[in-house]
Amino acid sequence: MATYEQAEQARPDGHGNLLTFVVLAGLTLLMGGMGALATARGVADWYPTLTKPSFNPPNWVFGPVWTTLYLLMAYSMWLVWKSPGPLRQVTRLTFFGMLSVNALWSLLFFGLHLPGLALVDLLLYLILLSLWYRQLRAQDPLAARLQLPHLAWVSFAGALNASIWWLNQ
Repeated sequence: MATYEQAEQARPDGHGNLLTFVVLAGLTLLMGGMGALATARGVADWYPTLTKPSFNPPNWVFGPVWTTLYLLMAYSMWLVWKSPGPLRQVTRLTFFGMLSVNALWSLLFFGLHLPGLALVDLLLYLILLSLWYRQLRAQDPLAARLQLPHLAWVSFAGALNASIWWLNQ
């Protein structure tokens, strides 16, 4: 595993330029926005009818948490965007795959009202996120550490999704 200093030395021109960060941030927020479109209707009419566990946070918590996580994702990806070596391409593919799987979760859970299938999607997301964390850690320890809140939140979301599925069968 590379240290932060080794990762810095491996990037002679630093990380990606500012435009790269803006594009990555825009893309992550756009994908999140697509998920929010699927979520909006379900939150208004279907979600209130569900039995939820006692640890279910208020609805207003999700927007700020996900916005923060999307920006941290973009920043982590930006930190390793120009990392040398073959892992760079795999890291990018994992990142874009995660964004797609995450957007699909919103459609499955809120749009199609399929919490069981959404849970399967969320488990795939957690696997991809764990893989991405390891890929980041090998290239830039800071980029990886920035994803620890993301890992914690998605794990919590998995418990929440599983509980809602179980309570509403």
